[in-house]
Amino acid sequence: MRPLDIDGAFEIVPQQHTDVRGTFLEWYRFDRLADAVGRDVRWAQASLSRSARGVTRGIHFADVPPGQAKYVTCVRGAVFDVVVDLRVGSPTFGRWQGVRLDDIERRALFLAEGLGHGFCALTEDASMNYLLSTTYAPGREHVVHPLDPELAIDWPVADPVLSPRDAAAPTLKEARVTGLLPDNAACRRWVSGELTNKNPIPTANSSPLLP
Repeated sequence: MRPLDIDGAFEIVPQQHTDVRGTFLEWYRFDRLADAVGRDVRWAQASLSRSARGVTRGIHFADVPPGQAKYVTCVRGAVFDVVVDLRVGSPTFGRWQGVRLDDIERRALFLAEGLGHGFCALTEDASMNYLLSTTYAPGREHVVHPLDPELAIDWPVADPVLSPRDAAAPTLKEARVTGLLPDNAACRRWVSGELTNKNPIPTANSSPLLP
């Protein structure tokens, strides 16, 4: 596990055991993740998405508290996965970092609460698995436009395919002006446990939006 350039984001490279039968690996270990990030993370939901080549999802984030930490990996095909620092007041606010996730190296990413997440599918039927620290709650989940020129994310696809929700998302500047973005100090207090670190598990009352 190695920290990325954005605080709170980690890349996980698993050890794979391969023989004539196939391959075995541990794509998640709670104890090793806790050692790396300095705390235990309780997972409340597991999700899966499947995307056609060129589909671009994000940049998604949730209100803090409680926010939504994520642990993601690509189980089929390949994606260009992006972490964006959306925490107002963070030294790396507005910066992004991209990592290729695929079904060969089987890398995974951990994102702390307050970070934005998105990806684009580099192959057909790119399938992503997610572990999420909170369940789906539409009222506190938001998006910043993935093609915002201020973010200037270098998506490696010619014509990104966006959902109507993502295509209509505000820019980083618009989201900041309207107070939509998480505050860095609040994120740090939440992660450290200074704020109540008992995540309520809301009951979704409608069909979830795809991540």
